[in-house]
Amino acid sequence: MKECYQKLKKLRIKNNLSYEDMANTLGISKCFYWQLEHKKRRLYYDMALKIAAIFHMKPDAIFYER
Repeated sequence: MKECYQKLKKLRIKNNLSYEDMANTLGISKCFYWQLEHKKRRLYYDMALKIAAIFHMKPDAIFYER
């Protein structure tokens, strides 16, 4: 798993959010969210924005590898 996706998982866990919590907030299925976090589905920018907003961050802070 790439570093940025590990960072997403760590953020989710740190904020006591389950896959289901994330999915419900994003308006997607739990399975779809799991696939995003495990890089089984392509992450589009609009979804990256929504995910970043949950953590009050910018998408680059989560998903951009330096």
